[in-house]
Amino acid sequence: MKKIEAIIRKSKFMEVRRALHEADIDFLSWWDVKGQGDAKQGLIFRGIAYDVNAIERIYISFVVRNINVERSIEAIRKAAYTGESGDGRIFVSTIEQAVRIRTGDYGDESLYSKEDEQPNKTK
Repeated sequence: MKKIEAIIRKSKFMEVRRALHEADIDFLSWWDVKGQGDAKQGLIFRGIAYDVNAIERIYISFVVRNINVERSIEAIRKAAYTGESGDGRIFVSTIEQAVRIRTGDYGDESLYSKEDEQPNKTK
């Protein structure tokens, strides 16, 4: 199991959320965050200078099975992309154990409901 965390532009959140849903990732948490990057230049739009470090961000976090890591990363990367400085970052870390409190399921089984699993849908 892997934990995927991403910091993206707030303006791209709905696109990222939709892309993750299309990749069968429906369970995630997110927070509004502020931070500072190391960008050395600003962005000029219609004659107004913007500090790219001041762009509002969303922090996304979720845990997936190992088989879903690459498609989750690609969904975020493609949906969050603008090509400009400040598009964000994706972090992947290993989860040693997960337990579903309600059922007592451990490991991968704690990440989905067996009764909800469809034969042709992989999670």
